Amino acid sequence: MKRRDLIGAGLGAAALGSLAGCKQSDCETTTGHVSSKKLQWKMVTTWPPNFPALGTGATFLADMISRLSGGRLTVKVYGAGELVPAFEVFDAVSAGTAQMGHGSAYYWKGKIPEAQFFSSVPFGLTAQEMSGWLYFGGGMELWREVYAPYGLLPFDAGNTTVQTAGWFNKEINSVADLKGLKMRIPGLGGEVLRRLGVTVQNIPGGELFQALNDGTIDATEWVGPYNDLAFGLHKAAKYCYYPGWHEPGSVLECMVNKQAFDELPEDLQAIVEAACRVTSQNMVAEFTARNDRALQTLRNEHGADIRPLPVEVLEAIKGVADTVASEVGQTNAMAGRIFESYSTYRDGVDQWTAIAERAFLNARG
Repeated sequence: MKRRDLIGAGLGAAALGSLAGCKQSDCETTTGHVSSKKLQWKMVTTWPPNFPALGTGATFLADMISRLSGGRLTVKVYGAGELVPAFEVFDAVSAGTAQMGHGSAYYWKGKIPEAQFFSSVPFGLTAQEMSGWLYFGGGMELWREVYAPYGLLPFDAGNTTVQTAGWFNKEINSVADLKGLKMRIPGLGGEVLRRLGVTVQNIPGGELFQALNDGTIDATEWVGPYNDLAFGLHKAAKYCYYPGWHEPGSVLECMVNKQAFDELPEDLQAIVEAACRVTSQNMVAEFTARNDRALQTLRNEHGADIRPLPVEVLEAIKGVADTVASEVGQTNAMAGRIFESYSTYRDGVDQWTAIAERAFLNARG
């Protein structure tokens, strides 16, 4: 079912939706009222249990589904490792081990390289621009087409907004300082740095502090001040660099097992989608507010050394980033369609961003 059809079903169409989606044995009708059998789903995530904004975002989504459905559909959330390992979420939902998963699409690049465009692209779209592409630029339709062979239906269910470049135990004063650096960084950003001489690793969030602290890695990106403070990364690394060139607006996804979704009555389908969109907006607001407070804490209470990446380094990274994204777009026909859609939208929306947000922020000073 297409997104516009789900929204059109309406959150209040309980009676008709339940009749359409439940068996006779599961439904009772009394003077036109319909009550369906209560359902409980499982949601597996790539995040540590109850981790601020990311893990709690998954919990917020589960709670929203329960509240909007009046308890007819409840969702039990499992953090990374509680039911399946962090990087096995995609396969678990595809196989029906859980009905839902929460993570980010770039984690599945080994299986679906083009999925990375639905997470974040270096020097790409911000959170606001990404929403525009997904909902009004054809991105969501392409995303669902990509996941269809795996029996999955993806939804936008969060965004971290612009991140920082990461925490480093070595100063970065030139491109040469990147060579030989051991860094945790996933997605397209990781491939960009690999080509500049970085030894790239992908480590689950819950293992980052230890890996940075014991020297397994020299640097790591995670999210931004709010999440980085929660992990205590400032205790394991000397320098925090910005801007987050690699993740300007990272989408977090809720993937749903397509068969399980199709078995829901239409009003519950609409509720799942509406809850995802509410969760996405809520997370943007939370990161915007809490990153500010956490940044002040890092600077004023912990004396964190937060500094910009040198212009020379950013320019070198950008030159490689454009090539990497283009190459992924040539992986297969589907990747080509996604890259063309993403690039066309980015080039167009940048004209408006230039005279809107960028011009305003420059004027605000």
